[in-house]
Amino acid sequence: MDDKHELALQQFRDSVEKLGSSTENCEEPTLMRFLIARSMDPNKAAKMFVQWQKWRSSFVPSGSIPASEVPDELEAQKVYLQGLSRNGSPVVVIKGNKHFPPKDVPQFKKFVVHMLDKSIASAFREKETGKEKLMGIIDLQKMSYKNIDARGLITGFQMLQSYYPERLGKCFIINMPWFFVSVWRLVSRFLDKATLEKVVVVSNEDERKEIIKDIGEEVLPEEYGGRAQLVPLQDVVLPAFEGEHKLTTPAEKSNGAVSTSPQLP
Repeated sequence: MDDKHELALQQFRDSVEKLGSSTENCEEPTLMRFLIARSMDPNKAAKMFVQWQKWRSSFVPSGSIPASEVPDELEAQKVYLQGLSRNGSPVVVIKGNKHFPPKDVPQFKKFVVHMLDKSIASAFREKETGKEKLMGIIDLQKMSYKNIDARGLITGFQMLQSYYPERLGKCFIINMPWFFVSVWRLVSRFLDKATLEKVVVVSNEDERKEIIKDIGEEVLPEEYGGRAQLVPLQDVVLPAFEGEHKLTTPAEKSNGAVSTSPQLP
């Protein structure tokens, strides 16, 4: 890390303390994600970091959201966790035709956190230091009007950009039906420019080949040009995530909590 980044990091830590919080026990890579997300502005990054701490402590008080708290969302089998891409990023596949606007909105929000936390944690299953930037495929094949959930899509992306800074590597939206174009335009208005730049609406064969190139045939499902089978999120076993070692926030760590899982966001 060069002197400029070191200075920004120290200013960030000082700003967090001025806001009445602390970066103690929080690793540099995590802090850098907040700085990068706020264009290396220490004060803006500190504000984002403190907001994240408060949100994490209130929304995920035990450190992680277990599968038992999101049974309905998991039962739909709409999210798949495929392993790591060629550059070490967790690959997540979402089937739009298996999603319906949730009747239990709080459970849906918990499910989004469960999915993101587990996907990030999976980067440490196969290698000690994963990239931890998610690669996503949102497949809208066979989607109908009853599957449309603009609010849910906005919620997912906003949680990602607000509480998981610099965690999205790239997201491919494939098989978008004509009636969903206007929905995506609406959703796009609620997303940061940085987030939108990482979203690729696949519309031609060259872009489909890019998916294979970026992700790799070993983990990409057969239906997208790879050689792998779809792996439901709940079928991926991560002992450190499922309860053997809970995921903790900096605040929890300062109170004596111990975790061998990756720091979040």
